[in-house]
Amino acid sequence: MDKPNVLILCTGNSCRSQMMEGFARHHLGKDYNFYSAGVETHGLNKRAVKVMMESGVDISSHKSKSIDEYADINFDAVITVCGDAHERCPAYLKITNLIHKGFPDPANAQGSEEQILLIFRSIRDQIEHFVLKELPNELRNS
Repeated sequence: MDKPNVLILCTGNSCRSQMMEGFARHHLGKDYNFYSAGVETHGLNKRAVKVMMESGVDISSHKSKSIDEYADINFDAVITVCGDAHERCPAYLKITNLIHKGFPDPANAQGSEEQILLIFRSIRDQIEHFVLKELPNELRNS
């Protein structure tokens, strides 16, 4: 039997959606196919790569992708990780199980490099908690 396809959607597919894709594949990939995309592309954020590596998940080979790249895939569930993506989610994706779990954008963090990395780590940990504790139930109910 084919595994269900799950799309993680954000505005630019640079941080939050990339981190969630990495954790989702790492923790739940045996049961689901995970993809991430943005309603636009902003490039992969190097700080997201760094903090994910600290957690043992390598997303360095990921690239920022537009939702248009997945036009041929039928998704069983779509997860929006920011309000902008939730509002701009294409209508054809809203007919599936649409899950919204917003996270603050770590790319907007300001301060010293260490202060910014602390914010990235905090968001990373929130995303991993969601993937481990909430996402399995959300997907089973889809």
